[in-house]
This record gives sequence, structure tokens and C-alpha cells, in this order.
Amino acid sequence: MTRSEINPTEFAAYIGIDWADQKHDICLQEASSNQIESLRLDHKPDSISNWVAQLRQRFQGKPIAIALEQKRGGLLYSLMHYEFIVLYPINPKALSSYRQAFATSGAKDDPVDAGLLQEMVRLHRNKLRPWTPDDPLTRELSLLVEYRRRLVDDRTYLTNRLQALLKQYFPQALDWAGELGSLLAIDFLTQWAQLEAIKKASPDEVRDFYRAHGCRLGEKLPQRLAEISAAQPLTTDKAVVTASITMVQALLEPLRGLIAGIESFDQQIKACYEQHPDKEIFNSLPGAGPVLAPRLLTAFSADRERYQSAEEIQCFSGIAPVTERSGKTKFVRRRLACPKFVRQSFHEFANSSIKWSRWARAYYDQQRHRGNKHHEAIRALAYKWIRIIYRCWQDHEPYDEVVYIAKLELRGSPLAKLIPAQAE
Repeated sequence: MTRSEINPTEFAAYIGIDWADQKHDICLQEASSNQIESLRLDHKPDSISNWVAQLRQRFQGKPIAIALEQKRGGLLYSLMHYEFIVLYPINPKALSSYRQAFATSGAKDDPVDAGLLQEMVRLHRNKLRPWTPDDPLTRELSLLVEYRRRLVDDRTYLTNRLQALLKQYFPQALDWAGELGSLLAIDFLTQWAQLEAIKKASPDEVRDFYRAHGCRLGEKLPQRLAEISAAQPLTTDKAVVTASITMVQALLEPLRGLIAGIESFDQQIKACYEQHPDKEIFNSLPGAGPVLAPRLLTAFSADRERYQSAEEIQCFSGIAPVTERSGKTKFVRRRLACPKFVRQSFHEFANSSIKWSRWARAYYDQQRHRGNKHHEAIRALAYKWIRIIYRCWQDHEPYDEVVYIAKLELRGSPLAKLIPAQAE
């Protein structure tokens, strides 16, 4: 049963969640009971997944309606993949008005808000718009790109450990083996796990190895062979060398499996992405490429009614900063309550775009000249990119760099004067 087919009378329970940085207040009422249950979850990675598993078992997988504040992107993202949960994002202003109707002080209190959210979805769900899940193709692509990133993170973790080991006893391999996350490096270390082993190899063996892996050293090969011949071990401590080799060998096979897994994901993502009707929009973004374009597509989804403005996705993704005020004090900080993978996707795309987009490079440089650090400048650039992509997404039109720069010049934007002329 899809969420669109669920009859509102079939909900087994109604839940309101008030999400905070350190704790999460939950109010639950079964459809067949007048009893209100209150629960508080700590902000731990497994808390939500364990709680959802308990709900599934308790209500035997029957549909459950959950109301939560619309701007809480992290919570929304955590729950949106469960098929038996129907989410009702509530506009914070609507919750505030509902709160003031029953509390003249208007004071905010997390447990009370959780109860009000539960009451809103239980009594007024016919006036609320549920979160519509993506079509199967977009959902599949969304899971594929996220799972791929997890494998990439695992590969990075293992290559960092491998690098630390090699620095202890065989630092020359960091130059000779190539990028540690590649099959070239894994095969190199499988064949020559220590300096003594490669020094025993003949020049022809070394030459054949590099050629077999498509690594054409050309004129650098004699230099590489000379380096190998003249190299001296960093340590002759047998205990260090033996233990380090054993550990290196233990890391190589998991790394080989991760590389194969990432390649498999790349193939599936490409096949899935090529079928998507929105692919041309995201292919047109400068610097997106085969990895980031599918991630940006899934961040926006295929549902054009999901976000009513670019600001909504800026806040949901965590790219938009949070402004806090206390008395006469005002400060701006990075948004923490958000789906980290979505924020990471926009951040990485913005960083990549400065190499491919003239206006993005000019805007980044402008931010740096104003004193912003690298990541602050990239987030500011991502904020602007979301507005641009949102318009292209809504209009079903690919991005055109020439058109956008022309509009900047037409509006007399100060940024237009900073954009370098396009090379002939």
C-alpha cells in the first residue's frame, strides 16, 4: 500500500514530535484509545531507528501519522524512507498560531508542542498536506547515491589507516603505489608490501607491473627505477616491519571489496539516472558531473510541489544559516538540524563549481576578500546555487551560464563586474 492510497481512518496511531538538538519529545495516541503517551529520546544515532522498529512491531506495520515541524530537515529525512509512516510537516507559524489559541502567553514548551502537533494531525489531518514520497525511480536513485557515499567514506577511513601504517615503515610506497584508494596501489602493496621486496624485483618486473595497470611512466620510469635502487628503509626494526606488513595485508582485501562495490554502485546509478526525466537539468550544472548530478537531483526530488520556494530547500538542506537573537545580541551560526548528506551534496557541488563556472569563481573570490573562510564562502555560494537550480527545476529548463551572467549584467549586479571574460 502506497501512502497516497492510505485512508486517513486506517491510521493505527497519531504522533507529534518536537525535535531539539539534545532531546526529542514525542506524544503518541493510539487510534482506538484516549490515552496519551509521552516519550523523550536522547539525541543519539540509533535512537530514531530503534524507536521506529518498536513502532513497526507494536502496530504490526500498520500506517502511522506523524506530525513534525516543517523546518526540521534532519528529522524529516530520517523518517521519510519508512513505508508505514505518513509524515505531516507542519509550518512553524501554523504551530505557533495553534499554540497561542490555547496558551495566551504564547510560551513555547517542547512537551506541550509535541502534544499540539499530535492533536493537529489527529483532528485536522484533512486540512494538512502529507509528505508525498518520490516515485520509485527517484527513491531508488536516492538510496543508491547515499549508500555509495557511505562506501566512499569507508574507503577513505581505510586508506587513512593504510597511509599511517606506510609512513611508519615504507613511506616510499606513498609515491610509488599511486593513490591509495586505487587498484594500482592495492596490487602494488600486495606484490611489494615492503621496501626489501621491491628492491629485489628486476627493472622488467617493475616496468611490466606499471604497464599492466595502464600507468605509462615514460621518461619517468628510469628515475623511478633509480629511486627504488637507491632507497633506504625508514626502520630496520623487525617487530615494526613485520607487524605493519600484517596489518597492511589485512586492509588490502577490504579496500579491494570497497572499490568493487563503489564501481557497482556507479554502474547502477548511471543506469538509473539515465532513465530520469530531469537528468538534463542537472547535467547542465557546471561541475556536477556523474557523481554530484544524481545527488543534486535526489536532493530536489521529482515532486515540484514539495518545496514552495527556494528558501524551503535552503533551510531543509542546512545550507541556510540560523540567526539567533538574545536581547541586543545577534549571531549567525551553521544549521545543525538538517540531513547531513543533502547539505554535503550542495556543499561539494558549490566547491566543484568554482572550477567550471565564471560567476561562481568570482562570487567565491568576493566572499574570501570579505574575510570569509573557505567553507563559509562555499556555503554562501551553495545558498545562491540553490536559488538558481530551484528556478531551473521548477521551469524544467537546463541551466545556461551565458544567460545567467547576462541577467546579472542586465540587473547591474556588482558581481557582474567581477566576472572574468570568457576565454576565446
